[in-house]
Amino acid sequence: MSELPHCPACQSTYTYQDGLLFVCPECAHEWSEADSNSDSNTIKDANGNPLLDGDTVTVIKDLKVKGSSLVVKVGTKVKNIRLVDGDHDIDCRIDGIGAMKLKSEFVKKA
Repeated sequence: MSELPHCPACQSTYTYQDGLLFVCPECAHEWSEADSNSDSNTIKDANGNPLLDGDTVTVIKDLKVKGSSLVVKVGTKVKNIRLVDGDHDIDCRIDGIGAMKLKSEFVKKA
């Protein structure tokens, strides 16, 4: 048996499927499967804002660069990001350091 998604409006677990729509009996919210899939694939920053290719982000935490003594400092602006699949979901180039992969949880949209 497949697991039904939780309600995006109230997070209720008591959802059911009615034709092509999912319905929440607690808040009467209705949504389609395409709506629930698009929300799960969206990459969001530390504040919950959706990120897009080409956005500019700001680093919110000092990040050590693995394999070197360099550190990406808080407040570093990163321009023209590319979103990729995987654990590190941002591919970018940082001035003075070079090409890097970042996790979206350590950046905020500028």
